[in-house]
Amino acid sequence: MPPRGQPPVPPRGHRVRQTTEQLRARILGGEWPIGGRIPTEPQLVAALGVGRNTVREAVRALVHAGVLECRQGSGTYVVSTDELAPVVARRLGDDRMTEVIEVRRAFEVEAARLAALRRTPEDLAALDGALTEREAAWHGGRVDAFVEADAALHTAVVAAAHNAMLAELYASVGTALRSTVAQAMGGALTPERYVDHTRLIEAIRAGDPGRAALEAGAFLEPAVRA
Repeated sequence: MPPRGQPPVPPRGHRVRQTTEQLRARILGGEWPIGGRIPTEPQLVAALGVGRNTVREAVRALVHAGVLECRQGSGTYVVSTDELAPVVARRLGDDRMTEVIEVRRAFEVEAARLAALRRTPEDLAALDGALTEREAAWHGGRVDAFVEADAALHTAVVAAAHNAMLAELYASVGTALRSTVAQAMGGALTPERYVDHTRLIEAIRAGDPGRAALEAGAFLEPAVRA
């Protein structure tokens, strides 16, 4: 029993549910956008006023729901605002890579076209930063780091399209997207597998939707490319 005059402490399960809903509300409200990294566990503890275990369980619940994704050595990222992601992931497995490529092409070509029309100075800065990180990851020689950097660049292009539904649907195929890039690399970053994305970013910067769409489509046609 709590001391007289103090409100009862909610059961642990209730606190976890409340915290989960608080996290979900911040995601839905755009505080943590799709493709972005959420604050660290200690930061969430301080911001939400709950214990570390409560935060951990709430984050785990959203990971299980497909809203968040934990990436080892990088952090926890928003990949969806609902439970669509795991459903799509089950449909687009490694044995359906051709379909994944077709879906990627449909999303990325339109995203590039819209990005060329709608990009802001902040979007261009984000694209430049993502392109620089992608180049650094390639020269670093680690396939896993390059896959993440390449996915981050494509996600930045989608974000620059300023279409929330497109961003959410694209995020739902994030795992499958990374699989296509990893498959294209074949386990090693060799010169013949390198695909330059500079022209795509230049087309978006120039506000040329036709050229941007053409560049985006070229990466995925006719073979599996990054």
